[in-house]
Amino acid sequence: MKIATWNVNSIRSRLNLVTEWLQENPVEVLCLQETKVVDADFPRSPFKQLGYHLYISGQKSYNGVAIFSKSPLQDVSTGFSPVLGTPATEFDSQKRVLTGMWGDICIVNLYVPNGASVGSDKYAYKLDWLAHLRDYLKSLLDKTANICICGDFNIALEDKDLHKIPKPKDIMASPAERDALRQVLELGFADAFRKFTDADGHYSWWDYRAGSFPRNKGWRIDHHYLTPPLYDRAIACTIDVAPRKLPKPSDHTPVILELANDSVG
Repeated sequence: MKIATWNVNSIRSRLNLVTEWLQENPVEVLCLQETKVVDADFPRSPFKQLGYHLYISGQKSYNGVAIFSKSPLQDVSTGFSPVLGTPATEFDSQKRVLTGMWGDICIVNLYVPNGASVGSDKYAYKLDWLAHLRDYLKSLLDKTANICICGDFNIALEDKDLHKIPKPKDIMASPAERDALRQVLELGFADAFRKFTDADGHYSWWDYRAGSFPRNKGWRIDHHYLTPPLYDRAIACTIDVAPRKLPKPSDHTPVILELANDSVG
């Protein structure tokens, strides 16, 4: 089976781009971030016509996550609170977390906060959010051993994940952000993409400015992280740069994980 993650930077602006990509790449599951639309206005019909079940958690103009699935998901939840058993928190007011079960696989679709700038209030929020994410995943691990967390993490974990050596004040690559993400991964998650290559030069996001994409001045900030049983089943993880070459693209491009079939779907 294939699970793809893609920050589309507005589903309504990229509607044709996403539908055409799915026709050429009929993945079993597609996780979207930055859908930027309230649930009532989400363009459902084109994706239902392609045979997908839709699970959506959106808000106006900002954030928003969605999962398209060829088979119905089970135990779908939005935000941290349903799993942690706590009242809605400040971290759930922004629509950034959507979780569901595909067979025996728990898929966690994330849009991690950007953080704006090192030392800002938004930066502190990002670090707190990642700490909350760790608690959330720890609770999920008590229920299942098969977890795929994917999405836009807004963090390049290693220097080879971006086109330049970062400075300590570079957002998305600062030491504190990387440390916060490593603490999440220490629960038992491994990077599916790095199972297949250690090379640099592979990116999933390029700034719209300064000809970043043609010059391949990008960052790898869209990830699939897997628990050991799923990591063992991973047979490919690829970055599809083709959509980034098209007119009016998202600044991100899809990352596709392929798992050997098991008792799923």
